[in-house]
Amino acid sequence: MNHLMSITAAMMMVAATTACTEASQEGPVIGKQEITVKDGRLTPEALWAMGRIGSSCASPDGQRIVYTVTYYSVKENKSHQVICLMNADGTGQTQLTTTSASEGQPAWIKGGSKIAFLTSAGGSSQIWEMNPDGTGRRQLSVYDGDIEGFSFSPDESKVLFIAQVKYGQRTTDLYPDLDKATGRVIDDLMYKHWDEWVETVPHPFVAAFDGNQTGPAVDVIEGEPYEAPMKPFGGIEQLAWSTDSKQVAYTCRKKTGLEYSVSTDSDIYLYDTETRQTRNLCKEDAADPNSGYDTNPQFSPDGSRIAWQSMERDGYESDRNRLCVMELATGKKTYVTESFQSGVDGFCWAPDSETLYFVGVWHGTSMVYSTNLQGEVKQLTEGQYDYASVALLDDSRLLTKRHSMSEADELFTVNLKSGNEVTRITAENDHIFSQLKIGKVEPRWTKTVDGKELLSWVIYPSDFDPSKKYPTLLFCEGGPQSPVSQFWSYRWNFQIMAANDYIIIAPNRRGLPGFGMEWLEEISTNYGGHCMDDYLSAIDDIATEPYVDKDRLGCVGASFGGYSVYWLAGHHNKRFKAFIAHDGFFNMEQQYLETEELWFTNWDLGGPYWEKNNPAVQRSYANSPHLFVDKWDTPILCIHGEKDFRILGSQGMAAFNAARLRGVPAELLIYPDENHWVLGPQNGILWQRTFFRWLDKWLKK
Repeated sequence: MNHLMSITAAMMMVAATTACTEASQEGPVIGKQEITVKDGRLTPEALWAMGRIGSSCASPDGQRIVYTVTYYSVKENKSHQVICLMNADGTGQTQLTTTSASEGQPAWIKGGSKIAFLTSAGGSSQIWEMNPDGTGRRQLSVYDGDIEGFSFSPDESKVLFIAQVKYGQRTTDLYPDLDKATGRVIDDLMYKHWDEWVETVPHPFVAAFDGNQTGPAVDVIEGEPYEAPMKPFGGIEQLAWSTDSKQVAYTCRKKTGLEYSVSTDSDIYLYDTETRQTRNLCKEDAADPNSGYDTNPQFSPDGSRIAWQSMERDGYESDRNRLCVMELATGKKTYVTESFQSGVDGFCWAPDSETLYFVGVWHGTSMVYSTNLQGEVKQLTEGQYDYASVALLDDSRLLTKRHSMSEADELFTVNLKSGNEVTRITAENDHIFSQLKIGKVEPRWTKTVDGKELLSWVIYPSDFDPSKKYPTLLFCEGGPQSPVSQFWSYRWNFQIMAANDYIIIAPNRRGLPGFGMEWLEEISTNYGGHCMDDYLSAIDDIATEPYVDKDRLGCVGASFGGYSVYWLAGHHNKRFKAFIAHDGFFNMEQQYLETEELWFTNWDLGGPYWEKNNPAVQRSYANSPHLFVDKWDTPILCIHGEKDFRILGSQGMAAFNAARLRGVPAELLIYPDENHWVLGPQNGILWQRTFFRWLDKWLKK
């Protein structure tokens, strides 16, 4: 969910954004990193040496694939994104871009004879083109500002792009003579978001394109103080061209200030480029106005329908994402994934305009599925993996990205005419993984306190010996509604924990998707309920194994997982010998007033703490971890970023101060320049070293 995002998926988006931000800075070109791994043990340095595959796009004939990879330099403390090309079978891989500027978002144009892409090589982020061999580079767009994403119309007579526009007044607008003043005068909410003070918002623009250069741009929502796409993570996927190149569908929540901060009611709008008239597709059906998130529109290949991801309820950002299909001629809407009791995380149309492919999580893995317009859902892939995206390669194959707890992202194809055969087509990090000893990952089912079945993933040390006893970590997931599926993280990485001789148990506790709506929603206004029981059931169950040292148990987590650590520190009955909490909220009353997206706290906590007659609210705030500090008795490491506007750094500092005042051994790792994640390479290395130094100190004595 947005409030406490899935760590893995969101980090990949921000990593790509960071790369583009650093693009214009001159310096050494950061390329593929070579590293020698000793003893087969994964290290922080090896993690940061891995290339991270980003977006990919198939050529019109399905014969070639262009994709991006981001590389990191710990020494330079920077990232660099490059564009690569290969044949659709994975052969002929080559890097197309070699400038010091990061370059990304490649797309095929002009029948596959050119590749369009974004680069700041000319001083600002603009659309350029090049030949498929990397030659013939030249700038296409002439926009006075940075372009953040783009999409050419099907007939390539126009280009749709994203750029920032000014939002609100600056201090210098009020007092021009105070041009060096740094104060902000604020009179409404949403003045900060994620990790920034909101002074601009993204708008969609349309410009004519004559094949050589773009013309003057028209702001699709000119004069409107709204975001399209929506912050903080929306991109070009929230906009789409109609097949006739005459209309643009865009995602927008047309609210500001307090109204914005308490609502998730975004809609899909249809803008006519000729008449400049706009329709709200979501509100045209009076019987189904839909008041939750509606995002990511895509037109069917025949142009008769449009599909998008749709949540039903306003204020519930972790509601199930359904796949909605609308007939444009009649306005009739159909939800075609109702039989799949989990969310749609990404989708694409089949060439026949009658079938859609999507990815979604169920029982701790994310697979590729298909559905027809009648809602008949079929699972196409299997295995202990997460498929992270799905797109058409050609009429018979899908292009997808896949990872697991044992392998970083690589690109794969799914052959729909050969029994859905899956073929790996990239080997970005084989030079590193070939040196690693990977720990075994297996599912474990545990009976809960109320008689239900709880799925956990158990990760074992790479040299696991069942005759030995190992310190063991309970991993607490964030979200709260983010799945513990087969994710690969560059910070919360289970294989690096296993390489340090820890067993890890990661439960899909109450509140996580992939187990039906009842399981998902039981956490709302009940943070101290069965979700916490599930944590303890999981660690108690694994502790019965002879190879688990029950006297050396640790508990770690970030975001809601950080809250969980703070809460368990006051309720664990001496189970654990060490805690680590990253970016968790410690004081719920403080969190309600400090966070920016109030729809989250209103839904998950039930509302503001001053509603004394609301039983759900009183139950929620009675489970604030700060109320149980008198029971803290175990060493704790608190980590937080001061640019985290989702959960302010004051929460981590307060928890650390409380522990020290209580006489509990504690340490604080504070980052003045990091947000809800840790994005800088050297900060990432520092995080890992601090993490394991703390655990080793208390669990390996």
